[in-house]
Formats: sequence, structure tokens, C-alpha cells
Amino acid sequence: MRAPAPHWLTASEASRAFAARTLSPVDLLTDLLARIEALQPKLHAFVRLDADAAMDAARAAERELAARRIRGPLHGIPVAVKDIIDVAGLPTTCHSRLLLDNVAAADAEVIARLRQAGAIILGKTATHEFAIGGPSFDLPFPPARNPWNPDHHPGGSSSGSGAGVAGGLFPAALGSDTGGSVRNPASCCGIVGLKPTYGLVSRRGVFPLSYTLDHVGPLVRSVADAALMLDAMAGHDPADPGSAPSPTRLFARELGRGVRDLRIGFVRHFHETDQPAHPEMTAALEDAARVLQAEGADLRTVTLPRLTEFGGVNRVILTSEAWSVHARWLRTRPGEYGRLSRQRLLPGAFIPAGDYVGAQRRRTQMIAAVEDTLREVDVLLCASSMDPASRIEDAAETARTYPRQARTPFNVTGHPALAMMAGLSRDGLPLSVQFVGRYFHDATVLRVAAAFERATGWNTRRPPIG
Repeated sequence: MRAPAPHWLTASEASRAFAARTLSPVDLLTDLLARIEALQPKLHAFVRLDADAAMDAARAAERELAARRIRGPLHGIPVAVKDIIDVAGLPTTCHSRLLLDNVAAADAEVIARLRQAGAIILGKTATHEFAIGGPSFDLPFPPARNPWNPDHHPGGSSSGSGAGVAGGLFPAALGSDTGGSVRNPASCCGIVGLKPTYGLVSRRGVFPLSYTLDHVGPLVRSVADAALMLDAMAGHDPADPGSAPSPTRLFARELGRGVRDLRIGFVRHFHETDQPAHPEMTAALEDAARVLQAEGADLRTVTLPRLTEFGGVNRVILTSEAWSVHARWLRTRPGEYGRLSRQRLLPGAFIPAGDYVGAQRRRTQMIAAVEDTLREVDVLLCASSMDPASRIEDAAETARTYPRQARTPFNVTGHPALAMMAGLSRDGLPLSVQFVGRYFHDATVLRVAAAFERATGWNTRRPPIG
């Protein structure tokens, strides 16, 4: 079998190729830069490509490899970064006119950890403005597009990160997830997106959307790469008030164990009655359940609070906390926001304190409900998106389908959640599935996802672009 082109290598595969001396960091980056040059005009994944600095880092990584000095498990691997995360010397624009000149003085903690692991920072990727809103055409940069069909959106708000990983522009990227913004691009673009346990990955140096809902997570092309990235990113940061001390664990250690005798709870009501899914998405979810059962899992149907309740709680908390971040600019510079983000941020001014406190109280009850269920099962299986990605120019259909998802519940509760490809629609667009686990049992979520990946091979499918 012919070896895949370097740009289709996963981070894990590239690392092994470096070790075997069949590929060098400079060779990989050169191939990626050529692909970026060809596809950036179609996908708009980047808002800032830092090619010269990346090539300098690749040459340094190559010299270190020759001297048998390995910095870490991501040595020489290019990683792209959502443009709400600080990279020293580069603007953090949040895809907004308000921050076009906002040059970061220091790396975010997660960037510092990736560099310590040997990663090469390739540049900043497109996002929805301030990680809220949707695909917009009234911002300083064009919206990213879906590599499976550029007439469709790639999900968001980590849109450029998802499009670039799926399109072979880079093997790994960072995103943020407040209501599903890592898992939505993973679902729409047919890749793997992990929202780790709340507090497992530092958010210091990440522009906030909602202090108690924000997470940072990886977007990659394989479950093994999600584990590789999480190993580098995870760890307590005393300078992040939301960071949690957690037991040290190697997140890849359980990837090969399979699912035999694991208890998997299928949350069918999310996609059957709460928000009835597109028939092709329903079929993909049922297929996923059958695959895991065939692999030896004990599959059970479970019930959680309704999606409308989770969505309401998330909306009140997110909008209230986002208003506290943006109030000054919304009062003094409202015209500099794009229309969609302004529409989503302004209602925070009118949410009474009592409603915010009530939402936080209901959140505690919802956490207890999910915890009760996770005492009976090891992992949850449920929908991520209810529909394939809509056409990017169809604002009405995008507005209808974007909220039709089951990702928000696990921002409310903070449990680890992973979205990945589970099929292709008749129109050739990715379908998806989501796995959710207990707090700090991210390794178990990865274990189930890896078993599903091996059994189905969906991760080997590539979009037709390029």
C-alpha cells in the first residue's frame, strides 16, 4: 500500500516517521505549507499563518532529532491555535475588529505546555467572533469553510481549527468549548474533538466567554492524537481559578483495551424526543450502538434531564457571564461587533441576578443527575449534532440547526466529552457520535472512542477537497 502524503499523517504517525528517519519535521512542514497555500483560499482556516517562525522551529527540531535530543511527545509536530488563545508575539484578535492590534505579550499556559512537549506553533485559526455567534460575513476575516464541501459551514466556534485538521492543513489544533465549540467542528468536519473534564486544562491566556463553562481541547484526526495532545496539555495551573488538581495519568494507556464488559448508557431521548434528529444522524447513532455492542459492551438506555433544560441553564449562565466580559465595549463600541455576536451578547444586560443564581442552582441538580447515571454506567453514548452541516450562505437554516445539538449538557456539568465521525450522509457530509465519561476519567472516554474508531475505520476517510 502506498504511504499517505505527509499532510494526511496523524501526529502520532508523523512522530513515528520522525523516529524512523523516514520523514523530518522540515519535510512535514514544507508539505503542509504547500497545502495551506493551495487550500487557504477555499477554506479560510487561518487568520494568521506564522510560516517563518514555524520553519525556524522545524529546523531546530530537526537538529535536535539528529542529536537525539527529544523535547517531548509532540517533538516537531505542527499545531494550529484558535485565535482566542494567546501566542506570544502574535495578535489575539478573537476574529473581531475590536482586537485587531491586540498582540499577546506571553504564551497562554496551554501553549507553553505544548511547546515544552516539542510542538511547533503554526499560526492562528478562524473562529466565530469572541467564540460566539456563527458563520459571519461582516467581520475582518472570512468565515472558515467545510473541507467536505466548502459550500457548507465547518461548525464552530473553533471553525478554522476543525476545517484545517479535516482538510490536511495541520495534524492537530486547539479549540475552546463553552457550549460545544470543539465538538461541533469535530462533528461537522468528521474528525475527533475532545472537551476534557472541566479544570483539567488551563485556560490562562485564553480570552474568556463564560468563566464557569469554558474549556480548552484538541481537534485531531485520531483518538490516539487526542490522548497525545491531552497528555501534553493537562495539569494543574494555580493561576487559573478554574483549574483542578487531578491525578497524573497517561491518557493513552487504555486505548487498546476495547469495550468488553464496559457499561455504556445510550441517551436515546436526546435525539428521539427532545430534539428529533435528521434520519441519517439517527441511523448513524443506532449503528454506533450496534458496533459497541458487537465489540462486547453492555449497552443500556438511560435518561438524563431534557435538552431544553440543559440549554436554558447554559444560555442564562453563558449570556450573563459573557455580558460581564463585554459590557464596557458593548456600551461604548457596539458598532464594531459583527451582527451575530452582538445579538447573542446583548441579552446578558437584561438577565436578573436571581435568574443567574437560579440557573446555577439548577445546574447543581443537573450535575447530580448525570453523576447518578454515571454510577450505573461507565460512559454515555449520545448525539452530538442533530443534523449534518448546513450551507454556509443559508443563514436561516444555520440558525435553525446550530442549536440542535446535545453538546451543551456537558459544558453545564463539566464532564469529559468527545465527538467523532460516525458516518457520511447521502450528500457526503460527516455524521457524528458523542461519548461522555466521569470526571477525570477522560482516559475511559478515549478508550471507548478508540474501540469505535478501530471497529469502523471512519477516521481513515478523507474529504474530496485538494
